Amino acid sequence: MAVGATRVKRVIGAATAAATVAFVAACGSGASGDTAADGSVTLEFAQWWGSELPAGEFDKIVNDFTAQNPKIKIKLLSAPYASTKQQLITGAASKTLPDVVGLDGAWVNDFAKQGAITDLSKLMADAKYDAGELASQVQVKGKTYMIPVVNFVYPLFVNKDLLTKAGVAEVPTTRTQFLDAAKKISATGGDVKGWALPLDSAVPNGIQNDVMSWLWASGGSMLTDGKPNLTGAPVKSVVEYVKSLNDAGVIAPGSLTMKEQDKVEKFTNGQVGMMIDSLAHINLIKKNKPDLKFEVAALPAEDGYTGKRGIPYASWGIGISNSTEHKAEAFKFVSYLLSQETNAKLSTIANGFPGNKNAKPDFSNSDPLFKTAFDIYQQGYPANEFVGLPKSEDLMRSFDEQLQLVLTGKTSVDAALAKSQESWSSVIG
Repeated sequence: MAVGATRVKRVIGAATAAATVAFVAACGSGASGDTAADGSVTLEFAQWWGSELPAGEFDKIVNDFTAQNPKIKIKLLSAPYASTKQQLITGAASKTLPDVVGLDGAWVNDFAKQGAITDLSKLMADAKYDAGELASQVQVKGKTYMIPVVNFVYPLFVNKDLLTKAGVAEVPTTRTQFLDAAKKISATGGDVKGWALPLDSAVPNGIQNDVMSWLWASGGSMLTDGKPNLTGAPVKSVVEYVKSLNDAGVIAPGSLTMKEQDKVEKFTNGQVGMMIDSLAHINLIKKNKPDLKFEVAALPAEDGYTGKRGIPYASWGIGISNSTEHKAEAFKFVSYLLSQETNAKLSTIANGFPGNKNAKPDFSNSDPLFKTAFDIYQQGYPANEFVGLPKSEDLMRSFDEQLQLVLTGKTSVDAALAKSQESWSSVIG
């Protein structure tokens, strides 16, 4: 997702020192795939996915590929997300990336501008690959540089007991209904509030997941022809709506310094009736509070909106080094991970949604809420306009700072958006 600290699958296991050292050495070597005497090629694949999956599961998927393609060997370089990010940023700057790389959408623009990752559009054309199978692609200036392999979405979470206690019969589907429900939940007393809004500027992913998500849920955009359009009606409407929630006193206290994990904790403890959050937290919430009755739903849209609803997401994205001598072999591996059968299998074990539109995860052994969320996902579309933008975390932070001024009564919505527009324009151009 996404963006540095905005990772939605953040269940990072401890990497061994040996694995980390090997990863660092490989990224610093400048190796672009080795060719053996028998003509076989070894591709290095650096990612954090293996660290977040059940032990050995990712190896099985990779081994199936090498069994089908004995001339292509895959050397997995698995490390936690933070280590992977650091090493790939260093490798991109020095043009020493491994052959295949796991990508966060926040890195794509900078890596592409540095010439560190290759144009996948050309490789897809060369391989006669049907890009119509892909749920989404991340492009820079019309060229694809990252393909999301597994998506992790952020639907609306609602505490059913709190809704019932507040006399709210149905889960809100519009902004008006959401405000009404939030007011009624907040009126039940105690320290309970209707909604949680994490706006800590040190980790500004709340702008992506908890603010702009209202925009995308109504088919809106913060860009026009790739340029910022923050002063336009769609974004202004969202900021005014968030301000109305704040003015109504329905937002949990401490928003200005709240992080994502604080929001999840408040929801888990029954202090918040509704939140926008990652599906990755379903199992965590149920583990910490087994008796909590909650469900997931599509994000509320503007009153009267009938189009498809965007749902925020972050991804395990994939790209190919521009310096590898084995781009065709690397893309063969990429296309394998995105094939219908393999992508369904990988999505299932990751508790995520497929990058292949035709793949369907197996929900038979997972929580029923994942199936509900998948139905929501299929009825809408994955939406995250920060993916592919330059310095996306900085963009969120500058918007966050202005929004905080609005919510504390220190500036107007128009003035804040004008400042944000100016700030973003200097970055995006």
